[in-house]
Amino acid sequence: MLGAIGLDARQESAYRALVALGAAEVTDLAHRLALPETDTERALRRLEQQGLAARSSARRGRWVAAPPGAALGALLTQQRQELEQAEAAAATLAREYRAEAAEPAVHDLVEVVTGAVAVANRFAQLRLGAAEELCVLVADARTDAGPAGPGVVRRVVIEREALAAPGGTAGLTAELARGERVRVVDRVPSGLVVADRALAMVPLTARDTDPAALVVHGCGLLESLLGLFEAVWREALPLRPAAGGYEEGACGPDATDLEILSLLLAGMTDARVAKRLELGLRTVQRRVKGLMELAGVTTRLQLGWHAYAKGWVARDPWE
Repeated sequence: MLGAIGLDARQESAYRALVALGAAEVTDLAHRLALPETDTERALRRLEQQGLAARSSARRGRWVAAPPGAALGALLTQQRQELEQAEAAAATLAREYRAEAAEPAVHDLVEVVTGAVAVANRFAQLRLGAAEELCVLVADARTDAGPAGPGVVRRVVIEREALAAPGGTAGLTAELARGERVRVVDRVPSGLVVADRALAMVPLTARDTDPAALVVHGCGLLESLLGLFEAVWREALPLRPAAGGYEEGACGPDATDLEILSLLLAGMTDARVAKRLELGLRTVQRRVKGLMELAGVTTRLQLGWHAYAKGWVARDPWE
């Protein structure tokens, strides 16, 4: 738990034991930790550097714990200050990058990343660096889509075969509980992650070979990858928790949804629709939001076009 302030597991154990005892000889502490005395003394010296322990002035070889409230509080304050400085530096670099990359060279629009570690690190950068939206296509049960940062809208489409594989549902409970939007489809054409509609990553190699991936910056290829994701998203079915597992959402709206949709397309407001159908206003708005998610659209105008295209509602015969 104290790894964030630079302590490893052995150093943290030594500090916890020293706090419990108040003060201790190296020999006694080593016995308590089941460690060699040399390793225990090395851990104590590291704690001394961090201001968490001090050598006793009364007895040679005896160490005293620094009060946790003051000592850890000082370290945490220092960490916060360093983090704020790093955030400021990152923001400055981002502004400089955007200014310099206004007209990037063609060969800078695409990166090739090779090797399992490099690919995993780049994927983590995209996932954790997203500020607004993260779109993911998961074709392999072994792929860990992972959570995004706070406030980031996350849409994930999972291939049905990957979902059925051992371990394929790992993490889904937490994802659905966080309100993340997860859908399932028969086949995902390719693994894909798109961060903030500005950066995408797509695998280049088969699943059983040494990993390699393509990282695509803002360009026509990125727009094509976004179009691919949206097409797969529209065809996929929502996934929701169910007793003993998961179940896929219905492929279309129910009767009440159709009534609401028809009245909205006739020009009624949400309030008038609610009154006409004897529903609560929030119920109508919630159902409309659900229809937009089901259709994979972001505006009501798009929802209307989708409703006609899918046959959810019919045009008047004289049109």
